[in-house]
Amino acid sequence: MITRKKSMKFLFLLSILVILIAGCSNKNTNNSSNSPSPSATTADESASPSAEPSEDPSAPKVGGTLTVSTFSDIVSVNPIFVNDTASGDMQYLLFAQLYDLDRDGNLVVQPWSLAAELPQISEDSKTYTVKMKNTAKWSDGQPITADDLVFTINTIINPKAGAPGISTFDKVGSVEKVDDYTVKITLKQVYAPFQYSLMLNPVPSHILKDVKPEDLQANAFGKDPAKTVTSGPWKWSEWKAGQYVSLEADPNYWGEVKPNIQKVVYKIYADQNTEVQALIKGDVDTTLAIPITQLEAVEKNDKINVIKGSTSTYEYISFNFDANNFPDKFIPFSSQKSRQAIAYALNRQGMVDNVLKGTGALMNAPFLPGSWSDPGDKAVNYNYDAEKAKALLAEDGWVAGKDGILAKDGHRFSFELQYNAGNSRREAVAQIIQQNLKDVGIEVKPTAIDFATWIDQNITPGKYPAILLGWSLSNPDPDGESIFSSKYFPPAGQNSGWYKNEKLDKLWVDGYSVVDQAARKEIYNQIATEISTDLPYVFLYQYGNPQGIGPKVKFAEEDAPVPTQQTGYFYHMIKWWLAE
Repeated sequence: MITRKKSMKFLFLLSILVILIAGCSNKNTNNSSNSPSPSATTADESASPSAEPSEDPSAPKVGGTLTVSTFSDIVSVNPIFVNDTASGDMQYLLFAQLYDLDRDGNLVVQPWSLAAELPQISEDSKTYTVKMKNTAKWSDGQPITADDLVFTINTIINPKAGAPGISTFDKVGSVEKVDDYTVKITLKQVYAPFQYSLMLNPVPSHILKDVKPEDLQANAFGKDPAKTVTSGPWKWSEWKAGQYVSLEADPNYWGEVKPNIQKVVYKIYADQNTEVQALIKGDVDTTLAIPITQLEAVEKNDKINVIKGSTSTYEYISFNFDANNFPDKFIPFSSQKSRQAIAYALNRQGMVDNVLKGTGALMNAPFLPGSWSDPGDKAVNYNYDAEKAKALLAEDGWVAGKDGILAKDGHRFSFELQYNAGNSRREAVAQIIQQNLKDVGIEVKPTAIDFATWIDQNITPGKYPAILLGWSLSNPDPDGESIFSSKYFPPAGQNSGWYKNEKLDKLWVDGYSVVDQAARKEIYNQIATEISTDLPYVFLYQYGNPQGIGPKVKFAEEDAPVPTQQTGYFYHMIKWWLAE
């Protein structure tokens, strides 16, 4: 899994986590077959039809259950606090967005969007006027109004709430309700990516307005289906932790386009390999991320449609710079030379060739290859060079002990590398990292942790020595301030590694304070040089997540999944249907 990044979700995200984290944190990041078999449930096909009955066998059908596989449980579906892939998937299906993206990544108004038209932007790029539809309703029948949008933005801005997406709204100076369905948002400064910030999912003010901001994250809203009022095509019906999450079509859904699929089951498996076997056997209808090692086996099955392509995700190693996360308060990679040595010691191309089977692309900075912000050779490239790594470590004062592990000032160069359990790609990469660093005298202890627990107890509060994770861009903009700026330490931010670099702090602000893309690119080139030199992360690679889709799932070409978008595997899912 990858974490989702609110402002780029990547940072690039990962991307990537990137950052925080797939574990890509995520910019964003991902049990058992003896559980009840929700996929066998038959939905009520009389509810909310989106099309008249037809004799045409190729026409959309109303009814049926779509079973989606995953190996990560959700944490909370409250849109204000979603910071991981699994929760983000459920948020996408349960809550309507103010604005959506088209296939090319442009902001658009869809029949299922809450906005009535694109935002009106003032000449100085500081005022955004949003007009909402007057027909949208919450699942409890209450209207969705300007009050909900104002409440949501003000809550995200409030540091007491601890919203991971605070960086995308803290440039807001005021949020004014013009009338019941119009909101005027005035920025304190130019913030170039702000249009993408408006892809938010409002929460119900009438349910949450009396909850203290500091108590919202622990509130039952987003964690208890019975107490979570939603706005999307499907309602939340059940959650069996570690087994499955179930959604049902809302018979009173407000949108002009109604969902054909009447039930969605998000079924949790122990690991990715088990997921793939379930797809091949027909126990699930779609697997969102097929491991490369299993791809050939899936492609041999002519009943399964495999969708491949570059994604908005990247993988990385994040170092933690808070001494409290180390038993002896000693941070072994606190010096820049040591971090650069680690980068040289890692055979990243070998990871791409042998683990990703050539489906990835090396990255040296948090900007996706091929995007307008791709820095090219402005970012430092660390070729695999174990001898160079050893030389840098020696220059930094590290000396090999009797067991071959380096030591300095009485401290061994040893640290734990955490990643999410069940992720076969990260398991393989962690083993390569362990061996590569052992070859230069560094001891790495890979540790796999249940993802939901990991996010809640380690990633969000920034309590880990080092992590292997990924970021996924939640929008096409490259702004990565929320991940790398010292303004966004936990809990009100995604800089979970406690990294501080005053030069980068300023450059991120410079990068979004102008709207001209060419001017922004020059600034991001400077960021790429600085961040790839200082290395708060070792950026590994951009990677793809092939999606497998079973024979029951049908959609028109214009509604097919879009790999380049964060939740693109559910693109236009409201219009999909299931064959008998």
